[in-house]
Amino acid sequence: MTTAQLTSPYQHYVYAYPHKTVYRELEERPLLRDLWAGEAKDALSLYLHIPFCEVRCGFCNLFTRIGAPDGLTGAYLDALERQATAVREALGAGADEVRFATAAFGGGTPTFLTAAELERLCDIAEHRMGADLRAVPLSVEASPATATADRLAVLAERGTTRLSLGIQSFVDAEARAAVRPQRRADVEAALGRIRDTAVPVLNIDLIYGIDGQTEQTWLHSLDAALAWRPEELYLYPLYVRPGTGLDRRTPDPGPDPAWDEQRLRLYRVGRDHLLAHGYTQQSMRMFRRTDAPPQGADDYACQTDGMIGLGCGARSYTRALHYSFDYAVGMQQIRGIIDDYVTTDDFTHAEFGHAMEDHDESRRRHLLQSLLQAEGLQVADYRARFGGAPADDFGPELERFADRGWLTDADPTTLRLTPEGLAHSDAIGPELFSPAVRAAMAEYDRK
Repeated sequence: MTTAQLTSPYQHYVYAYPHKTVYRELEERPLLRDLWAGEAKDALSLYLHIPFCEVRCGFCNLFTRIGAPDGLTGAYLDALERQATAVREALGAGADEVRFATAAFGGGTPTFLTAAELERLCDIAEHRMGADLRAVPLSVEASPATATADRLAVLAERGTTRLSLGIQSFVDAEARAAVRPQRRADVEAALGRIRDTAVPVLNIDLIYGIDGQTEQTWLHSLDAALAWRPEELYLYPLYVRPGTGLDRRTPDPGPDPAWDEQRLRLYRVGRDHLLAHGYTQQSMRMFRRTDAPPQGADDYACQTDGMIGLGCGARSYTRALHYSFDYAVGMQQIRGIIDDYVTTDDFTHAEFGHAMEDHDESRRRHLLQSLLQAEGLQVADYRARFGGAPADDFGPELERFADRGWLTDADPTTLRLTPEGLAHSDAIGPELFSPAVRAAMAEYDRK
C-alpha cells in the first residue's frame, strides 16, 4: 500500500476477504474434487466472468482487456465450457443434490458478447453446470454502449432478474475526466432499452470524487438516475489505484486530507439524497428502493462459501481454500493470462489461491463481511459458529471503532455500525485484515 492508502480514511473498495492480491500460486495444485468433497452443495452460487470491455475506464483495476481479436471470444467460451464440464464433474453429487441459489455474469462487461454468444453463455450455465437460470436470481453487468436491444432480449428471455448498468456520471465532462467516454444521450437510450425489457431490478452505478465534480453536479447525476426509478443504486468513491489509467496520468501525490474530506462530503450528500427519495441503505455503497423486489446479488451474497467461479478472472470459495487463476491489472499481463486460459485443457486443479483453514482468518472474514452491512452482525450467529463473542476475538479493534463513534451500542444482540461508521467502511475493513494479509497485499503492490 502507498503512504496515502495507509493514512487515508478511504483506501480501496473492501468486498472480498482476503483480497485477490493475496492469492499465490499453489504448489500442490489440489484437485477440485477433493476441495469440494466435504462442501454443502444444495445452495451454491454461480459466477461466470467475461474479461472483455469496449473501453477501460481510468479508475478500473478489474481483470479485463480492451476489445478482442477475431475468434477470441469464441475461444474463450470454448474454454469456459471445458472448465464448466470439469467443475461439474468435480462436484460429484447427483443432479438432485447440486443446486444453485444465485447466478451472476460479471466482468469486464458480459454484454461485450454478441447476442448469440450470450445465448451460449446461458447454455453453459444451464446445460453444463445445471443452474436453472429462470428459477434463481440472475444478475448481469452491462455498459451503455453494449446494452443493445438484441442482447437485452436474450438476457430477459433467459431469466435475468437484475441488470446493473455502470454509468458513473450523467455529466459528459465528468465521464471524460474519469476516462469513460460516453454521451448522456446514449446513456439515456440504454436505460430506456433496459426498462423496455421489464427485467425486475435495474441497478445504476455512480461515482463521486471525479475531478471537477461539485455537490451540484453530483446531485444532478443522482436526480438523472432517480428519474428512471432504479430499484438499486450503488454509489462508489473514486479511488486512484495502482496500475490504473488515472494512476498513470496522475502519480500518487501523498496524503491529501482535503481530498478525502471532499469524498466524504459527497458521500453524505448522496446518502441523504437517496434516503429522502425512498431508498434504504444496505451498505456504504448499496441503496435499495424501499418498494423494490428483493432480487439480485448484493455485497454480502458474493462473500458466502459455496461460490463457484468460472472464467479466468473469477474466484471460487470453499471453507478451506479461496482459489482462482492468476491476477493482474496491467494490460499485457492480462492478455497473457487470457491467452493461457483459452488454451487450457485441464481444469481439474486449483491453480492460485489462499488457504482459509486458519480459524482466525475465518473469524475476520465473518466479522468483516457482516459488519460492513447496514444490518450488522448477529452476535448469536457468530457465537454459534466460533464459540465466542466478537469482542473476545477483536476487542481492541472494536474498542477503537466505538471510540470513534463508528459502532452503536443500542442493541446488545447486534454489532452494527453507526451512520458515520458506514461512511468509513473502507477504512474499517483494512483495520480487520490480518498482518499476513496486509503483508501479502503490500508485496503485490510493490511488484
